[in-house]
Parts: sequence; C-alpha cells; structure tokens
Amino acid sequence: MKNILLIFFSVTLAVSGQVFLKKGMMDIGQIPFNIMTPIFLVGKVFSNFKLFLGFTLFGLSSVVWLVVLSRVELSFAYPMVSMGYILTLLISWKFLGECISPMRWIAVCVICAGVAMLAKS
Repeated sequence: MKNILLIFFSVTLAVSGQVFLKKGMMDIGQIPFNIMTPIFLVGKVFSNFKLFLGFTLFGLSSVVWLVVLSRVELSFAYPMVSMGYILTLLISWKFLGECISPMRWIAVCVICAGVAMLAKS
C-alpha cells in the first residue's frame, strides 16, 4: 500500500506541474515554433511564477518516481501513471474550465477500470 501511495504522490505532483505549466502558458499565449523558441521559453520560465512552479513540481515528481522505481517492478509502476490521465481530465474540467466530451468521460472510466485491475494484480 505504501508503494501505491508513493506512485499516487508522484502522479499528483506531475499532474499539478502540468496544470501550472498550462496556467503559465495561458498567461503567455501561443508562441511560435522556431529556432528561437527554446531561448524564449527559458526566459519565460524564470519570469513567470506559474511556469517555474510547474517545472519544479514536475521535477519533484521525477525524484519521487525514482524512489518508486527502487521499490517496485516497472511493469507494475508505469501503468499506474495512467491515473494522471484521470486527474488531469478532472482538474482541466474543474479548474481550467475545459469542456469534456462524453466520449472522454467514457474513456476515463475505461482507464479507471484498467488501473483498478492492475492494482489488484
């Protein structure tokens, strides 16, 4: 059970990081993709708190993930990352105001069933 909680913690940090990255990019707006994009983004990461926090949370998630990998089989741990799809969909709907189609909700239910089966294996 402790390992599943560590996996859930890592996934939660990663999802939180993604949400802050999205919020930061909503502040910045659409950026062109060209040779200067990496330089532009580095500057924005350090000047936009949401982007900086997003990358920090994502980095912390990676550190926790290393702890997970030291304890459980990859074939068990990695499919559990799919919980992130569920959390991301719910947070996108609730906090970002994104419209979630019925097909996406059904797909998330299928993912939930798969994660539940995996957790019992």
